[in-house]
Amino acid sequence: MDLTLQPVRVRTGGEAEHGLLVFVDGHLAAVLVRLSDEYGDEAGLWFLEAGFGRLASPQPITFADLDAAEDWIARRLADVISRPPP
Repeated sequence: MDLTLQPVRVRTGGEAEHGLLVFVDGHLAAVLVRLSDEYGDEAGLWFLEAGFGRLASPQPITFADLDAAEDWIARRLADVISRPPP
């Protein structure tokens, strides 16, 4: 699995936030946004703004750092890869 992160500015409301497009094997899989100071105690955390396929989540997900986000992505996708086909 090839995980690539591409910096992008994401308009989430007022100002554009620092974000990352997450590509897995060349396909867009998620958008991560770094929370700004307006989020108080959560400032600096990474937020899953959008996830596609196995990375979609109905619950808001935050990560302490990019390593934690990448680990979560790898675990979610490894579950699909390790399953035998029907």
